[in-house]
Parts: sequence; C-alpha cells; structure tokens
Amino acid sequence: MKFKLKSNYKTIPEQEKAVNDLVKNISKNVKYQTLLGVTGSGKTFTVANVIEKLQKPTLIISHNKTLAAQLYQEMRDLFPKNAVSYFVSYYDYYQPESYIPSTDTYIEKDSAINDLIDKLRLAATTNLLTRKDTIVVASVSCIYNIGSPIEYSKFVFEMIKGMKIDRNQTIDRLIDLQYERSEFGFHRGTFRVRGDKIDIYPAYTENAVRIEIENDLIKSINTINPVSGELIEKISSSFALYPAKHFITDPTIHKEAFNDIKKDLDKQVKYLKEKGKLLEAQRIFQRVNYDLEMIKEVGYVKGIENYSRYFDGRCEGDAPYSLLNYFSKSVDDDWLVIVDESHITFPQIRGMFAGDFSRKSTLINYGFRLPSALDNRPLKFDEFLRRIPNFIALSATPDEWELSLSQGHIIEQLLRPTGIPDPEVEIKPTTNQIKDVIEEIKKEIKDKRRVLVTTLTKKTAEDLSAYLNEQGLKVQYLHSDVDTLDRTDILDNLRRGKYDVLVGINLLREGLDLPEVGLVAILDADKEGFLRSKTSLIQTMGRAARHVKGRVIMYADRVTGSIEKALSEVRRRRQYQLKMNKKYHITPKSIEKPFREKLIEKEGESETEKALGYGANTYAKLPEIDINGLTPMDKKRLITNLKKEMLLVAKELNFELAAEIRDKIKLLN
Repeated sequence: MKFKLKSNYKTIPEQEKAVNDLVKNISKNVKYQTLLGVTGSGKTFTVANVIEKLQKPTLIISHNKTLAAQLYQEMRDLFPKNAVSYFVSYYDYYQPESYIPSTDTYIEKDSAINDLIDKLRLAATTNLLTRKDTIVVASVSCIYNIGSPIEYSKFVFEMIKGMKIDRNQTIDRLIDLQYERSEFGFHRGTFRVRGDKIDIYPAYTENAVRIEIENDLIKSINTINPVSGELIEKISSSFALYPAKHFITDPTIHKEAFNDIKKDLDKQVKYLKEKGKLLEAQRIFQRVNYDLEMIKEVGYVKGIENYSRYFDGRCEGDAPYSLLNYFSKSVDDDWLVIVDESHITFPQIRGMFAGDFSRKSTLINYGFRLPSALDNRPLKFDEFLRRIPNFIALSATPDEWELSLSQGHIIEQLLRPTGIPDPEVEIKPTTNQIKDVIEEIKKEIKDKRRVLVTTLTKKTAEDLSAYLNEQGLKVQYLHSDVDTLDRTDILDNLRRGKYDVLVGINLLREGLDLPEVGLVAILDADKEGFLRSKTSLIQTMGRAARHVKGRVIMYADRVTGSIEKALSEVRRRRQYQLKMNKKYHITPKSIEKPFREKLIEKEGESETEKALGYGANTYAKLPEIDINGLTPMDKKRLITNLKKEMLLVAKELNFELAAEIRDKIKLLN
C-alpha cells in the first residue's frame, strides 16, 4: 500500500514551501537537513506531507517516551490505512546490573517488562519485514541490540492450506519460535492444542490464529477472538507467523557458541590470575559455567544478552544489530529518518554508549562478566550515523551540530497557522513564589484553562503536587518515574479537566501539544544550568503558545544571561508572527484539538482490577476479591497492580488500607 495522508487541515504557504524544499533536497540526495520550526507551527504535519510525497518507510526518533507516544498517536491518525508502529524500551522498571567497588556492592539486574509495549515492538519489526508503508516512532531504544533481522526472518513459520505437516511437527516449530504451550492462560506469545486444532496467539497482533490439521494436512487457517474463540476471518491461502521474541538463535550454532565462550573464559581466568586477582578469577569461572549450564538445560539465563555476540555470530567489537538493521534489510538505504527535538535527541544518542561502557567495564574488571559483555551495547554515535541514509532534524532551537552538518539546508517555519504569537512573559520575584503560583492557578481555573508548573527536581515536583492538592487544587506530577503508558493518560486527563495543573521537570519542556494550557509557571528561573538554559527556557515557554491567551511567569530575582537571550528570541518570534498576522489578515485563534484514542487500550483488566481503580490513586476501601475465580495469569497481574496501589495509598498516609492490600497480596501468593 502507498502512504495516504488523511486530514481536515491543509498546508499554509509557509508549510507548503517547507515540504517542497525538504522533498527537493532529498531527491537531490542531500543527506542532512534541519527544519527550524517554532512551537505550534505544524512541524509534524509538514513531516507527514513529506512522507506522503516521498513514499519512503520512515523512522521518527524522539528523546523521550511521552513525546514518542504523542507522535505515534498523531501519525496513526494522519495515516490510518498504513502501518504506524511504536518502538520504545519495554521496561516499566529497569535496574541494570552493576558493581560499586568502593562499598563492595553488587547490584543484580532487576526489571519489569511491559507486555503491551513488547507487543508493539514486535509489531514494528514485523511490519518492516512485510510492508513498505511503515512508519516507526521510536525512542533511543532503536540503537540498542535486538538480535539479527536475518536470524529473525529465518524463523518465520509460513502455514499454507493443504501443506503437509503433522501436529507434533507444528508444536516443535512453535517452540522453536519461542512460543510457550499454555492450556490455561492463553495470552500473547503462547499456543494451546485441542485435538487437531492448534490456537496460536502471535506476540504482535490483537487476534489469535487457529490451525486445523487433518490427515497430516493443514485443512484451514482462521483468525479468532483470543477470549471467546469466535471466528473473525477465514484466511484464504497462507499465514506467516513471526517469532515471539526479537533475540532468537539457531540451536545448531549453540555448540560452536559454547566453545567460543569457554575459550574466552579460559583467557579471562588466566589474565585475572596473572594480575593477582584470584577472587575475581574464581568468580568469573563459577558465574560463566553456571550460565552455560542454565542455557544448556532451560535455554535461558538472567543476563543472556551479555553472550549475544557469540549467538549472533559477531566478531569482537562489531556493532550490535538494532532496529536500524531491520530498515536496511527491508529497503536498503531507501528510507527516511526524522529526528524530533534534535537538540536533545542527538546528544542523548551520543551519550548512550559511554555510560554503558563505564558500567560494563567495572563488572568485567571485578570478575562479574566476560569482556564480550561490552559487545551487548547501544550503537556508538558514528555507527548510528553510518547506518542511517539521511536525517531531517526538527527543533524550535536546533543545536550548532545539526545546523553545521546541514550545510545551509536549513528550512525555517516560523509562522503558526493559528496566528497565535509567542506568549507574553512576566518576571516575578522568588519570594512567596508558591503563594503567588496558587493565586495565578486559581485565575486560570476560573477561565477553564490549564496550568503547567516546572520545578528543578523530582522531589520538589512531588512535594509541590501534594501541597497544591492540600490547597484544594486538582494537581498531578509528571516525571520519568511515572510508567510510560500512564504518562499519556495523565496528559489526556489534564486536557479533559480531571487535573487543572501538571507539575514536572523535563517532560513538560519539549513538544507537548496541550492547547488548553493558558499559563506556564517556571519556578527558580534564575538558577543557571541545563534546566534553565536559553534552549530549555524557550522550549518551556513554548508550551503556552497554543492558547490565544497563553502567558508565562518566570520566578527570578535576577535576569540571567539565559533568561535575557531566551526573552530576546521569544520577542523576535512574537513580532514576526504579529507582522505576518497583519499581512495575511490572520485572526489569532486557539487550537481545537480532538481527543485521540489511547495509545493502547490496557488489556486483560479484570472486573476486580477495575473495582480497585488501578491508576486512580484514590479509593475508600478494598473491594471483595474472589480469589478462587482467578486464573494464575490474573493472580500474577493483580498482585503487580496491588503492590503499586499499596505504595500509592501508603504515600497518601492511608496506612489502614495499605495494610489491608498487603494482607490481600499475601493471600494471593
């Protein structure tokens, strides 16, 4: 299918010029370009038009999951008939393996994987290998190791009506593809066998597939509802099933991989002994042999990714396989890269390798990992640049690096279609700033507008949220500790009026499209640093540029260099917009943005969990839960949610309810 843009909006002349310039440059093989567009100028819509004109598979990279989710929703609405995917880290919680020599503290890897995000990641790679009309919106997770696309595509199981295969062969093939047999808990990545019928729940789709085998031939292939088993669609000829996990290896190479691991283990033990590190030598010997035994017996061990180089067939120092390889395998170099908020995203990509290398080096030096663990890593920045065919950098405040690399191919988009100028900015003293913020918030609430308040730390954001709630305001904090999928719900709830105020740090800075926000309050604006730099201040003030009455208050006792430069740039842009409004007879008008569908409808939520009000943070008493009526999967999911609720109500000092939830968790265990 071709990319087909669907929208009620039309490009204005400035957007049309930007689209034509970008398309023309790519057609001339210009590798690097920058689209300098002010907040609210419609950069996303411009990019969507570029995608439609070029008809190339596209990777859009954002620096945080919240913005990636927003872009995914927008692209999904703009291209409803095309394959739009979401690819971010699937960890709700992640504690990397590490060692602190000064205190002799070893911290084991601990994580909680979000199954819904895992499903979307698998859908992204499947789309890339099967469709040309694919857009993937990703975080910097796209530069991390996910296994070879060649190996992944080798394991595709194509089922064709009339194909000769017996039931046992089919079961063995499904297990090779990392699908688990489960007769009771039928969920993504599992299959069940009922006579000559085999139901498979692909790890990357909404519906399941039923294969019926008769006389060792595939008689029928149908799409079914995974809960009710009802027929949804008859598949006429064939169905291709992709693996349930990205990291998948050919069992025939395991023996060779084990031999290589043992050789490297012998070298490392010898090296550590020569250095007089006898404890470390004994430690690495025991750990690696234990890992090999586990892999041999059960096919998996915690930290198996540290051995990925051997199973991938890579040489020492070779770059890992990432999402970029899936694009290249699908269409060679004929694809497009969009880097959103490039002034933040590029430095983030650049910094990933160094942090990973430092942590792994310590683990290797103290005998916790083999040197090969260094090859399970994010891409280096130069490796990233070599793997992408081009990029269009999007930002209201692009950095010098992308501007210089663009070599004059800088397209400006400074006019907002709505006619809204950059907001007026007021500077107030920090004395009694909280009291003043409360008064300003009440004014905005009276006129049914929303407020964003930015602080300098997470702790301050949480404490301020709690204090404002005590004052009778509807407030929620938003920062990186909030679960990925909950962030988009919080933003939607702000727009809908469940909250009047969001308090945050970095997540309230770039790219958020919240047309109901009338006031942005920046606390401690004169504290020079990353969060109060010229770029950060311009980006933060831009959140008020989507409402016709948008305004900004900075609380500062002195005008720093960053404040002065930011104010100068905002005034320049404001004057330009007012001048163009006069020229084109534009009357400023607030954006009216429809509420989009949720990023993902949270699935598997039982009536018990709904009664608990998971995510609502407030309920008076624990409802009755029929433990005997729960499946093992329901119990596991419910325990996870109950633990979160227990911590939330304890934080609200409702210790009686927290204790009641704790007792219920014990019963479930």
